[in-house]
Amino acid sequence: MRARSMTRAEVSAWLALTSVRALTPPVLRTLLAAFGDAQSLLAQPLHALVETAGAQAARAVATAASAALGERLQHTCAWAALPGNALVALDDPAYPPALLTMHDPPPLLYVSGQLEWLHAPSVAIVGSRGATPQGIDDASHFARELAASGLVVVSGLALGVDAAAHRGALQAGGATVAVVGTGADLVYPAKHRELAHAVAARGAIVSEWPLGVPAKPAHFPQRNRLIAGMTRGVLVVEAALRSGSLITARLANEMGRDVFAIPGSIHAPLSRGCHQLIKDGAMLTETPADVLDALGLPARTSTQMTDMPGGAAPRRAARCVHDAGSSAGAGASASASASASASAGANADVEPEAAARRRKPMPPTKSARAARQPPAEPLPLFDEPRAAPSPAPLSPCAARVLDALGHAPAALEILAARTEMNSAALQGALLELELRGHLAVLPGGRYARLARG
Repeated sequence: MRARSMTRAEVSAWLALTSVRALTPPVLRTLLAAFGDAQSLLAQPLHALVETAGAQAARAVATAASAALGERLQHTCAWAALPGNALVALDDPAYPPALLTMHDPPPLLYVSGQLEWLHAPSVAIVGSRGATPQGIDDASHFARELAASGLVVVSGLALGVDAAAHRGALQAGGATVAVVGTGADLVYPAKHRELAHAVAARGAIVSEWPLGVPAKPAHFPQRNRLIAGMTRGVLVVEAALRSGSLITARLANEMGRDVFAIPGSIHAPLSRGCHQLIKDGAMLTETPADVLDALGLPARTSTQMTDMPGGAAPRRAARCVHDAGSSAGAGASASASASASASAGANADVEPEAAARRRKPMPPTKSARAARQPPAEPLPLFDEPRAAPSPAPLSPCAARVLDALGHAPAALEILAARTEMNSAALQGALLELELRGHLAVLPGGRYARLARG
């Protein structure tokens, strides 16, 4: 599939129209429907524009018609002439059909790569930039399986979950699309330059921002709406409660797309966003098959989470009370005793209160009256509270292992791969963490972080 070839005059018209902020996508879509194409729109008399879209839109078109493009036009034409690059306008048959269902589709897309992947069934995988090792593993695993089953994996080329999703799809030999918040000729973050080249070679990089536009915070919510708009569903791997991934999920829901969320430990900050999405109606997702079934697509194989790197039992157990928390106390008996003590505590709150209502008030005794007297002043030697000694910091090796462990149980070999430590150093760090109360050893030789405080 190829984008329609545009003359220099057509490129100039589209650049002019997209350079005026007042010409929002919905307004521009209305004007194009009335007057045909970008060049015809710019040639319309003012009264015709006023009758169609109002005075404000008419003034915006007049401003666009007089815009001085200069080097920007030259740069854009040169970029579009390079192999693999394309400008796709709103009236182009190559424009992604899924984006046309949006209220505000971008008037002009800058695409580097293969346009056909923008027309194929796709799913977005998004999550935290500061993802845990388990989150990276999950994003990569889901991307591999979904790509192998024929879905294009869409993400935002950011650090963390986004990068893992792109790499997972590429590892499976599938296609992946990166929707970026900069001009399509820039790579952000710069360390993903090699990844961006791989994505363009086996998929596409898409932007609605003009060439040369750098990354700005305001661009990324707009970027997120495109990720949601061009896909059939959005999978959130890890996200904090205040997260751009939750914006993507909310926009996807508003557009009628499916929303999926992977649960995690109740103690993990990056699981709280996913848990909130699940409370709000997102599908609790444990396996790639869950996504494929919801989208009505066959799975390549009957994938089970037990095949996942890092182990999937903790993900499945997250639906129960909290596997890592209970196992940190070492087993089902601890869970049962905790349940019993909670029940006893609840009864203890009710029964004394009821008994107090049945008893008649008794006059205070002499000892009771004495107890009401204000306490004596503290002795001078002890009038200053003594602060508890602060715990010694963890050794660098122990801190490294704890960071690699994240908030989901992991086996020894997984920790060895994540930390790249030799066996002696790793065992020493694990022993230190266990003695300091930071982790517990689970049945089967897995390690789980203990909640502290």
